[in-house]
Amino acid sequence: MDKTMDLLMAHRTVRRFKTEAVEEALLDRILACGLRAPNTGNMQMYSVVVTREPELKDKLCDLHFGQCRTAPVWLTVCADVYRYHRWCQANGCGEPYGNLLWLLTATVDASLCAQNMMTAAESAGLGGCYLGTVLYQTKAIAELLHCPKGVMPVATIALGWPDEEPRMSERIGPDGVIHNETYHDYSDEDIDRIHRVREELPFNQEMVRQNNVRNLAELFTTLRYPLKDNLAISEALKNFIDINWK
Repeated sequence: MDKTMDLLMAHRTVRRFKTEAVEEALLDRILACGLRAPNTGNMQMYSVVVTREPELKDKLCDLHFGQCRTAPVWLTVCADVYRYHRWCQANGCGEPYGNLLWLLTATVDASLCAQNMMTAAESAGLGGCYLGTVLYQTKAIAELLHCPKGVMPVATIALGWPDEEPRMSERIGPDGVIHNETYHDYSDEDIDRIHRVREELPFNQEMVRQNNVRNLAELFTTLRYPLKDNLAISEALKNFIDINWK
């Protein structure tokens, strides 16, 4: 198997890091790899905010609920139409990108940039953690990082030298995710079989036991990602988009 494939297949989420800094030259290479990711129209409607200053990093970590506090580098990847609008203005053109289409487009492109950087970092022996909580605290993170209108944080990577060797997270197999030619619906038996790999994992079974729920699905829907939280976060995102994107 190709070395890059081996690297991707060996991915682990690292949350504890050594105090050792990431060298400037190495970080520059990782960022450069991010910029080589595919993107729509070669417009690169994303920006990356690199945070290393301890006080600012601690504030950013607090907004991510204290996760990965020992990481020496934080990369906040943003969907960004602000820079392109400035270029359009400078050339006497309109500003056609402050809409849902380009929010989704820029988010996809920003995510591709983020994944390139993660892969580059892991190839150098670094570890990282994607922090989905960037979407829980979008407005506060944008304000902390001084993001102007048209810039929306969409992905955060905590990065550094690993101080742990975490377990490899389970994944649903290809038969549960890959659809040949067209989308094929699932039978009840398919759903049970596909998710069994996660439900039978001792780690997940222990989580179910500790939280006194019937099964893993109940753990997710009532404790980890309950509807009331989803609706509240969705409303906050809508408000942020209405004010800061359109």
